[in-house]
Amino acid sequence: MDYQRLIAQAMKAKESAYVPYSRFRVGAALLTKSGRIFTGCNVENASYSATNCAERTAVFKAVSEGEREFTAIVVNGDNGDYLPPCGICRQVLAEFCDMETFQVILANSPDDYQVVTLDKLFPGAFLAENLTSGNQHKMSNSVYKD
Repeated sequence: MDYQRLIAQAMKAKESAYVPYSRFRVGAALLTKSGRIFTGCNVENASYSATNCAERTAVFKAVSEGEREFTAIVVNGDNGDYLPPCGICRQVLAEFCDMETFQVILANSPDDYQVVTLDKLFPGAFLAENLTSGNQHKMSNSVYKD
């Protein structure tokens, strides 16, 4: 996987962020299993709860174009440190990604990044199988297993 290329695209996407309130830009680049890349930026709103994160922007763009399987996402922000996705973004990623193999790349620059799998970042995720009758006590990962 070409991390540097994905990171560069996330950094470029960050430039389009609409952040008149926080002034905190975030960019994301989402890699699909088919090899396509979808970028996203955060889009704020005066009604703060209507704000959309960069990660979800990228996922929603991909889904709206027919993509449903993803392998990695880069997140790059203005904080000068590794910026993990918020809880809502983690939940959205869990809907479409293999928890054990999906890579979340937290990047400051093309040469300064960390890679973590979604299951490590989001243990005990609520997944589709949790909605199936008889699976009320079955957890999707080892967080709740003895």
